[in-house]
Amino acid sequence: MRQNSQKQMPLTTGLPDHPRSEELVAMSAILDANPTINDLVFKDLTIHVQAGTGCPGMTGEQVVRCAVLLRIFDCAYRELAYHLMDSDTARWFARLPFGATLSHSALQSNISRIRPDTWEEINKIIVRYAAAEKIEKGRRTRTDTTVVTNAIHHPSDSALLWDCVRVLTRLLIRARESGLLEECCFIDHRRAAKRRTKEIRNLPQSKHRKPYRKLLRLCQETVTDTVRVGIDLCRHDTLESRLLVDEINYYVNMATRVMSQTWRRVINGETVPASEKIVSIFEPHTDIIVKDRRDTFYGHKIMLTTGRTSLIIDCVVEEGNPADATLFKKSLERQNEIYGRYPRWVAADGGFTSKDNLAAAKSRGIKDVAFARKRNLNILDMAKSEWVYRKLRNFRAGVEGCISALKRICGLGRCTWRTFDGFKSYVQSGVVTFNLLILARHMMS
Repeated sequence: MRQNSQKQMPLTTGLPDHPRSEELVAMSAILDANPTINDLVFKDLTIHVQAGTGCPGMTGEQVVRCAVLLRIFDCAYRELAYHLMDSDTARWFARLPFGATLSHSALQSNISRIRPDTWEEINKIIVRYAAAEKIEKGRRTRTDTTVVTNAIHHPSDSALLWDCVRVLTRLLIRARESGLLEECCFIDHRRAAKRRTKEIRNLPQSKHRKPYRKLLRLCQETVTDTVRVGIDLCRHDTLESRLLVDEINYYVNMATRVMSQTWRRVINGETVPASEKIVSIFEPHTDIIVKDRRDTFYGHKIMLTTGRTSLIIDCVVEEGNPADATLFKKSLERQNEIYGRYPRWVAADGGFTSKDNLAAAKSRGIKDVAFARKRNLNILDMAKSEWVYRKLRNFRAGVEGCISALKRICGLGRCTWRTFDGFKSYVQSGVVTFNLLILARHMMS
């Protein structure tokens, strides 16, 4: 039977005299002071499990601590399994008993069960703990947005069509080797599709239409074969056939969307809106984010609010590419939800500048507001003096360092977890780890 936490401390050797060990000890004390975190994780682990049955498995405490170690080391699950075997400090922090080992598959299975909403609630618990310890009261905050990219290749139309052909062909081969069908005939177009993809890559854009028509025809023939095989598989009522049909339906739908947008863009010369584009058949939730009309990113925009101590008070993963100015009021309301009050001083990036946002902040009793760019706003309308405005504007610049640290230390530069829920869990777990590290360093100082 799975347990919430381990009642007795595991038998380990003494911890080495090293700054990282001291940080882990302080982080462990923060987690011990908030046992509600273990309850939240335990609930996710046992949501589909009958109580009182099954093998013990990892406790809720061990899972959340291993998740923190995964983000601190910024490594893969195989490397985390090695660290837990090799490092006494990592084993002590993870609350693993002496001699116990964890496989990378067990770590991945347990950590991935923690829902993004649970990670967000854990972060709120840590933020409220920092307020109770009088480390971060949330009276002076700064807000900015950044982009976390997805682990996908550059989404050219030819590369997406090649992805569709090779994945659908792989499903056709699986259907033939499954033994469910008496006859499974199809033509493997992967070699021809790969040649057309390379040809498009090496030709100037003015000569793209002819090879694109050939590539579209190959993709359409592959889709037709896959649909036919999928219909034949529906006649078999087995678990294997149902799973295979679900995969076929998903990737056929993705291929249809890719062919449609390619025909519109390349053959008809239309401009397809970003909201209608698909940039990955594996991660279709990926948004197209254009920053400053220069750089294009493929991922999701996140809105961060930090305090005086660089603690991440709030983090929101946005869908689409909303303008920063539309997110300011939501940021204020979420701070009110966390602390039960609005901050007294607020600093925000220039993208949040608008008269409506200034009026909304003043109506909520916020004393001084500073946007990085004044635009058409008067300084004395935002703050009581130019000196206060400059202080808040300089204070806002510190959020850039927090964003840089999140990306360098906790891996928020590029998300490696699948699905949109996995993306949100990846971001929120990185924020939780960063906050634990910031709090630990303040408690050590």
